Formats: sequence, structure tokens, C-alpha cells
Amino acid sequence: MAAVRTLLQLQDAMDQELAWRIKEVGTFRVESAKGGQKSKAFTRAGVALLYAHWEGFVKRSAELYLEYVSNRGLKYEELMSCFIVFGLKGKLNTLVASRKSTPNIEAIEFIRGSLGDLAALKMAGAVNTESNLSSSVFENIAKSVGVSTTPYETKFNLIDSSLVGRRNKIAHGEFLDLKSGDFGPLVEEVLDLIRLFKNDLLNAAATEAYKKIA
Repeated sequence: MAAVRTLLQLQDAMDQELAWRIKEVGTFRVESAKGGQKSKAFTRAGVALLYAHWEGFVKRSAELYLEYVSNRGLKYEELMSCFIVFGLKGKLNTLVASRKSTPNIEAIEFIRGSLGDLAALKMAGAVNTESNLSSSVFENIAKSVGVSTTPYETKFNLIDSSLVGRRNKIAHGEFLDLKSGDFGPLVEEVLDLIRLFKNDLLNAAATEAYKKIA
């Protein structure tokens, strides 16, 4: 995929990421709603797939947004603090890990001297879903890219119990407490959360919310 440098490219990339996921989940939703013995299998597989797309979209869309911010040609000192972390995390980790004064002093001096440099956000491992995108992990990711989690808080129980909890049961071969008729509403709830996150990222890009407030 081409580098994401413009708002239109960011929107197109996110639209593409969402479109194929919706189509794939939709196939399982239709089969699950048909009833019969096969529908149970499609429901179980559908929940696992729905979770995979929840985790996959949050991770990929956050990465696309970070790539967009990194390509804005801004200096670290012009960015919100959460974005500076992605560029200077190595030195920040030194401050956390080292108990010796010299490495810590050197790290601080490096950070101070780097704030005037052009921001280059490191994408490798930037967004960590911990292979278990619970509400707390989502909250951490959202805050790391400057997105408020307040609109999502009423759905945290849905994320943890109805989605992540059920997916974990399926992964461990346990009984699933979900009827085929309940799968459709769960799909809608999760897709609404995905769309909300997508819109929040695009709005942040459009309003330049990644910039430090003067």
C-alpha cells in the first residue's frame, strides 16, 4: 500500500480496511441466521472472526493514523505528547529501566535535543493489542493516539464479556452462551464501535488534533 500522506489517502485506506471486514463478517452473519445445526458452527466461528476484525481494525487504523501524523513533516515539539512517545520511546525506556544516573542523564539530554527534529514515528510494534483487545487494552491504544475513550465507556462490558470473553471461551473449546439469533445484534454493536473509532481518527486528522495546543 502507498504511503499515507494526505487526508484523502488516510480515509481511503481506512475505508478499504473496513469494507472487506464487513463483507467477511456478513457472510457468517447470514449463515448463522439460517438456523439448524450448521448455524451453531457459524455462530461460534463468527464470534471468533468478529473479534479478529475488532482487534485487526483497531490495530491497523491506529497504525495508519500514526503513519499519517509521521508524514506531516512536523517537529516533535509541535506534536501532542502521546505522539512524541512513538518517536523517542527507546530513550524513554532507558529512563524506566536504568537505575544509573549517567544513562538517565544522557537520555534526558537526547530527548531535549531531539524535540526540534522532524518527527519520525516508529511503526514497528507501535500498536500492541496484546492478542486480547479488552476494554483496558483498547483504552490504552486510544489514548496513545489521542482519542478520548469517553464515548466508548458504556460499551466496555460488551467488549469484555460479549466479545472478548466469548472469543476466549471458543478459543479454549468451551461452551458458547450465544444463540444464533443473538449473533446479528452483536455484529451490529461491534461494527458500530469500529466505525466510531474510524470516525474519531479521521476527525482527529481533519482537525489536526495531533498538534500541540499553543
